[in-house]
Amino acid sequence: MEPVSAESPAAAAPFSIEKVRAAFPALEREVNGQPVAYLDSGASSQRVLASIQAVDRYERRHHSNVHRGSHTLSAEATEAYEGARATVADHIGAADRREVVFVRNATE
Repeated sequence: MEPVSAESPAAAAPFSIEKVRAAFPALEREVNGQPVAYLDSGASSQRVLASIQAVDRYERRHHSNVHRGSHTLSAEATEAYEGARATVADHIGAADRREVVFVRNATE
C-alpha cells in the first residue's frame, strides 16, 4: 500500500465563497445591512438557482402523474422521473436504477 500524500497531482481551483453564495438566490439578500447567513439547513435548505430553474421548467411544461397516464404530459413526466433516477443511481454507484427510491424527505 502506498503512503497517502498531501500533495495533489492536479492543482485544485481555489475555493470561492463568492461563487458558492452566487449560486443561491436567497443569499443575495441583506438583513440589517448584512449578507444573509442561512444556518438552519437541518430543517430546510436553500436551493441553488439551477434547481429552482429545473423545478420551474417542469411545473410550467411537464407537470403530470408519473407512470399513471398514456398522454404526452404523463410520458414526459415519467421520462424525467426515470432519467433522474438513472442519474442518481449512476452518481451513487447503484447496481440498478431500481435501487433508488424517491420519498418526501431524508427521514422518511
